[in-house]
Amino acid sequence: MTDATLEPPEDWVAALKGFLGIERKPVEHCELCYAEIGHEHDHLIEPDTRRLLCACQACALLFDSPEARRYRRVPHGVTRLNGFQLSDAQWDDLLIPINLAFFVHSSPQSRVLALYPGPAGATESKLALQHWADLATANPVLHELQPDVEALLVNRMGDAREYYRIPIDRCYELVGLIRSHWHGLSGGQESHAVQSRFFEQLRAETHAGGHVDA
Repeated sequence: MTDATLEPPEDWVAALKGFLGIERKPVEHCELCYAEIGHEHDHLIEPDTRRLLCACQACALLFDSPEARRYRRVPHGVTRLNGFQLSDAQWDDLLIPINLAFFVHSSPQSRVLALYPGPAGATESKLALQHWADLATANPVLHELQPDVEALLVNRMGDAREYYRIPIDRCYELVGLIRSHWHGLSGGQESHAVQSRFFEQLRAETHAGGHVDA
């Protein structure tokens, strides 16, 4: 009988991991050129649809300009706005049904959108332009937000009174976390827990190398 030489599989490491029951981490790719990207990567947003795309650095740089039309590169970095001025009465005037929302200027719609998380994802609330104008007068930082890619994130849940200048992808990250852990009519303990962890992470970022507006 002739001896046969056994060739190792092309991806022998993956085969060995499979044999040992070790899961292989999914590989992420740029949604424009399909290049392989790491877990930490850039995002682009399509302003017309508000759709987020994962991008490699090269593709992200192509849209790193306020003049970019179809896609806009989402910036990095979070700023906690400790001196932000918003009274309870002003918040009530904004007519947000829950005490958690984010506000972003939409270029296609030429106005500021108010959105809040829930079991169906991000829901838009009607926002009176005069109320936003008054808020921006009291807080000039709102005039500095980059359209489509930066937002004001407001957390007034419970005793919290927190305000952040934040990339839009982080807002949708929060929406996704709450949606995927939502149970019952009010969200349930699991939803509230992931929300708390999200803001703990934001506080840690701003205290450890991030930005804090005094």
